[in-house]
Amino acid sequence: MKIHEITLPVDPITHGLASYVLKRAAFPRLARPITLAMIVAGTIADLDGQSAHFGPSAFLTFYRTYFHSLLAAVLFSLLVTLPFLVRKPSSTEKQNSQAVIFLAALSASVLHLLMDVCQSAGVELFWPFSPRRFALDWVARLDLWVLGILLAGVLLPTLSGLVTDEIGARSKGPKGRMGASVALAAMLLYFGARAILHSNAVAAAQSRTYRGESPRRVAAFAESGSPFRWYGIIETESALHEVEVEAGAAAKFDPDSARTSYKPEPSPALDAARNTSVARRFLQAARFPKASVEKTPEGFQITLRDFPYTREIRSGSRVQATIDTDPAGKVLSQQLIWNSLSREFWWE
Repeated sequence: MKIHEITLPVDPITHGLASYVLKRAAFPRLARPITLAMIVAGTIADLDGQSAHFGPSAFLTFYRTYFHSLLAAVLFSLLVTLPFLVRKPSSTEKQNSQAVIFLAALSASVLHLLMDVCQSAGVELFWPFSPRRFALDWVARLDLWVLGILLAGVLLPTLSGLVTDEIGARSKGPKGRMGASVALAAMLLYFGARAILHSNAVAAAQSRTYRGESPRRVAAFAESGSPFRWYGIIETESALHEVEVEAGAAAKFDPDSARTSYKPEPSPALDAARNTSVARRFLQAARFPKASVEKTPEGFQITLRDFPYTREIRSGSRVQATIDTDPAGKVLSQQLIWNSLSREFWWE
């Protein structure tokens, strides 16, 4: 399998636009080089996605962990501010306070983290003090509505400025500040609406039974196309269920339409596999893991995979833990590998 087939898509365009809009709205009078510094600070955390090139173990270690922490945000902000500390500006160049430059870069870095917290993959905000991942599940990884709001905040003021220049009118205030401020406000309102709809979707999924069993854990993952349609994963005592959940005043939800994937029966081999270092490492990042147990000539092969966060299989985590045991449950081998991207796995 080629590396480019296993690397998760990143969304630097959205984060870059968000940093640029933030600069226009909150720091409109800073010099142009600082705009670049803010964009770098607001996108550099996604470099951890390139850890997939070094294998599944490196991917689990680095993706959405160290680089997506508040500590890293401070360090990245210092890094992009450093050139402005050592460089001497010319006498004709506009000078900016170094503290303000750092604050601008830090704001872009933290905005990146806040946007990612609203997604489903989770980020280790408080690394190295806590390994806990924060994920609100409000928006999709690539949310077309967020992208549209940010593009409008950049392009519409530019077009408006061209018209203003054409008729010879003078613009009031820094260029693009009003449009950027409106875009940030619109994005905040959109995230708030998503939060309410997500809460409704989770409540709807929790209120039903599935194959006669009550939910133990429920998640509703955002889909990019519509804020009223959610991809639900429900865990019960004996199974995991996938179902489409609608949210809104006229929403309908049919729990009987859920696709069901039953958990394997308890066994010494399964217990031994779950206690391996590879499994513990995998389960720390997985939100809805599914195990499968297959008989082999040497004993058993146990495979652990994580349910994807949308209906598109390629958007989920594509790392799996594979553990081989003998018939008595003694571990023979263990490894993290890339899975086959076959959705049929979930319904075996």
